[in-house]
Amino acid sequence: MTDAKFWDDLYSSRDQLFSGRPNGVLVAEAGDLPPGRALDVGCGEGADARWLADRGWQVTAVDISRTALDRAAATDSGRVTWIALDLTEVPPPGEYDLVTAQYFPLPKQAGAAGPCGLVAAVAPGGLLLVASHDPADLPPGEDHGFDPADYWHPTDIAALLGEDWTILADESRPRTTPPPPETHHKNDTVLLARRLR
Repeated sequence: MTDAKFWDDLYSSRDQLFSGRPNGVLVAEAGDLPPGRALDVGCGEGADARWLADRGWQVTAVDISRTALDRAAATDSGRVTWIALDLTEVPPPGEYDLVTAQYFPLPKQAGAAGPCGLVAAVAPGGLLLVASHDPADLPPGEDHGFDPADYWHPTDIAALLGEDWTILADESRPRTTPPPPETHHKNDTVLLARRLR
């Protein structure tokens, strides 16, 4: 579920994989922020990156799937920089006023390079926003095809933050939009943290 071929095949299997609308957590947390430099990690078909660019952000968007990136770039007028990157690797170097990662699987078996890269990419004074489906929503005793414990969750990333950070939110909250079809996702887990220095 984490290699480029899997995601390329998944995106190629249909004309549009996701809704084309920005994620509700991003809209809720970043809607009133002054624009700056943003890094969208696991950007998929680019709805979040385009939403940020529409609001004046200078956006770098990364994803493991070249198919998703080509699709995203085809609907963008050159306002976003699209980069193919394995999400278990460190994101592009640089300091960003907002680093956002919405609902992407980051396996723990790959180590902490990916989560630590997210943290390191945030500029002093900048924000880290990570959202995921709340694993508590999964019906117990069923085979889901994966073990949620095998993946980094927002609260796991919060545990990596040191004294240079203040955590503004590390919580489960109801989704602001309906869950994806045929899923049990009613709640999101959200980490919002500001780098102090």
